[in-house]
Amino acid sequence: MTISYNWLSEYLPVKIDPEKLSRILTSVGLEVESLEKYESVKGGLKGLVIGEVLETAPHPNADKLKLTKVNVGDPEPLSIVCGASNVAAGQKVVVAPIGATIYPIKGDPVTMKVAKIRGVESHGMICAEDEIGLGESHAGILVLPPTARTGTKAADFFHPYTDHIIEIGLTPNHMDAMSHLGVARDVCAWLSLHENKEYRAKQPSTNAFKTDNNSLPITVSIENTRGCERYSGVSIKGITIKPSPQWMQDRLKAIGIRVINNIVDITNYVLHEMGQPLHAFDLHAIEGGRIIVKNFPGGTPFVTLDEKERKLSSEDLMIADAKGPVAIAGVFGGLNSGIKDDTKDIFLESAWFNPIDIRKTSFRYGLRTDAATHYEKGMDISGTITVLKRTALLIKELAGGEIASEVVDVYPDPRNKTQVILKHHYLKKLSGKNYHPDTIKNILLSLGFEIIKEGIDDIHVAVPWHKPDVSLPADLVEEIMRIDGLDNIVIPSNITISPSVEKGRSAAAWQSSVSAWLVGQGFNEILTNSITNSAYYTRDELETVVKMINNLSAELNIMRPSLLETGLESIAHNINRKNTNLRMFEFGKTYHTSGVGQYREEPHLALFVTGQLYDDSWKGKGPHADFYYIKTLCDRIFQLVGLTVPAWEPLRSPKFAAGLSIAIKGEVIVEAGRVNPSLLRQFDIKQDLYFADVRWKELLSLASGKDITFRELPRQLPVQRDLAMIVAKTLTFEKVEKAIQNARVEKLREIKLFDIFQSEKLGADKKSLAVSFTFLDEEKTLTDKEIDGMVSRIMGALEKELQAEIRK
Repeated sequence: MTISYNWLSEYLPVKIDPEKLSRILTSVGLEVESLEKYESVKGGLKGLVIGEVLETAPHPNADKLKLTKVNVGDPEPLSIVCGASNVAAGQKVVVAPIGATIYPIKGDPVTMKVAKIRGVESHGMICAEDEIGLGESHAGILVLPPTARTGTKAADFFHPYTDHIIEIGLTPNHMDAMSHLGVARDVCAWLSLHENKEYRAKQPSTNAFKTDNNSLPITVSIENTRGCERYSGVSIKGITIKPSPQWMQDRLKAIGIRVINNIVDITNYVLHEMGQPLHAFDLHAIEGGRIIVKNFPGGTPFVTLDEKERKLSSEDLMIADAKGPVAIAGVFGGLNSGIKDDTKDIFLESAWFNPIDIRKTSFRYGLRTDAATHYEKGMDISGTITVLKRTALLIKELAGGEIASEVVDVYPDPRNKTQVILKHHYLKKLSGKNYHPDTIKNILLSLGFEIIKEGIDDIHVAVPWHKPDVSLPADLVEEIMRIDGLDNIVIPSNITISPSVEKGRSAAAWQSSVSAWLVGQGFNEILTNSITNSAYYTRDELETVVKMINNLSAELNIMRPSLLETGLESIAHNINRKNTNLRMFEFGKTYHTSGVGQYREEPHLALFVTGQLYDDSWKGKGPHADFYYIKTLCDRIFQLVGLTVPAWEPLRSPKFAAGLSIAIKGEVIVEAGRVNPSLLRQFDIKQDLYFADVRWKELLSLASGKDITFRELPRQLPVQRDLAMIVAKTLTFEKVEKAIQNARVEKLREIKLFDIFQSEKLGADKKSLAVSFTFLDEEKTLTDKEIDGMVSRIMGALEKELQAEIRK
């Protein structure tokens, strides 16, 4: 929520400096995220003065430049070289003397210095309007009226608007603070309590409102009374469409609102003043003099103000006339009924629409308008007529015209105020503080609550219409505590808690251990959005995805079924910024469904590796990531959680160009490999990328079922022997390992492949494998005879099972 300090101050009974006001707002729960100075003209024209051109002469060394003498009120005129074709003696101009800084519309600020231009010194600059932020034109210097006084500060002549802009991090339950008057109400409540004096926010008067005639009556009917509980309106004729006055433009621009014309600007102004959205229709575009609030069949075409045709949903609440829809209620107007330059008569709408309906429609079409964001948080249903009168009076003042109908107010089922009873002991329990009954009463009265009854230990109140979120005693506790000041919450010296037993500690410990190890390997942890784009996935994958009903945008419409695609977005983002050597990991969840109400979340660990593993150095170029690197990482993760690495199997998946997987009892635990280039092209990634997906829950389930055992470290030293063999070129090392294991050599502790050699000399379709064996007897030192015997058994197994030829 953006608040203008100047605007807000108009409703406060006392002047408060911006810093103190920010502290008050944060104290009452309207957290100030930023307080910044605003200038309609950047720099505020500081240092610039009004000057008079005394004389001009051609530059001796440049045809398009002129030498000028300019009086700026100093004893001596300034000598300035000017390139503008329209400069002439006798003109009043804006001058930037030496030391002044100008802020152009385009480009960086420039501080004036003595400059030599084609051999002639220039002591400042005669400014064009775009060079000092006053406009877009660069056709020549800005020439002022002859009445401008020489030597006057430019800021005193132009009076640029300055303000302080307060950004409030508004929580969803505080719709009452979505306006300047709403914020002023809270500030006055705080002042009343802490300064022990009654303060009330200044309300704009509507006493002058009266109907001039009834020449343009409009009838209103509500067919969907759930979607629209109250609809008010009034006709105004004879208006003139023109720009808004400067004071209104300044305030709207300061809070980021684009100015359009006086009618639209007035409705925006009142929205941010009082918090009630309004809509102005061109009255002659309303067929039959009727307004009907209703829903239309799904698929009904409707052209909105942005000239786009949209197919309506049957859930969309619409404003219609006798002919058809004219506006999407509370969201966006229609093209034909909007205010135009030649509009003379209007119908002004002020209504209460169902917040849920408005939010759904707003997101359905991606129309996040100011009106929609206000309506979806709930409105003060009692204020539609007051706001209508305030707006009508502003239109009469700034656009002319006359009130041409009685106020129409359709309110089929008037609400009763919500009533809440607050027990004093409950207030103390939640707040930790004893409040005097008079303090409770005064705080609630200052916020607009009506006291129905006061008891010895409770208070019975009616909730004001502008606080639709208040319905429970806890809500009243919050209101009292925040006006007292959230920074005044009492922190007890002792806190009593019940001891609890932590569950799932080992899972968190394993995740922490694996994360720390990956970071030690040069990885960075990422956190990607669990909501993603369905365009990334195949039709088969989309059959089990969880689809968003009210998606934030067209690109974010499903819950991710895999961590790969969201990770590729992060990879692409980095590569596009020349960060091509990446190692990333993410602990995250995937989401699937097998039907309505049947959803499951699955935790995963994803690894992403691309580019070089190490930078180039004088020793040589850094190695690139490959499949063996990602496989080794997965093996090590198994070991970190206390598991023996199972056998890897070939992986066939459209996401991988090549890969392996580990499955235990038919359940896949890990998939790893090189990502399919066709998938990488979707993200404009042109380099190889290796990815591993670890089903974290399944991995931890295996780890938790394994007992942890300890044993004494062996006192004997291990012995290594190497063996080279010639085998078929297609033979995998996995089969070699199995053949060696089948030899059942008990003292064999490790098998490691350290070389692969291929040559025509070995024979067609042959290769040589060099394998290292590690032997260990924990009881005694192995003799050469014992070692040779074990190596012979291994050689025999290899020759028999694999027809391997042992190289001597």
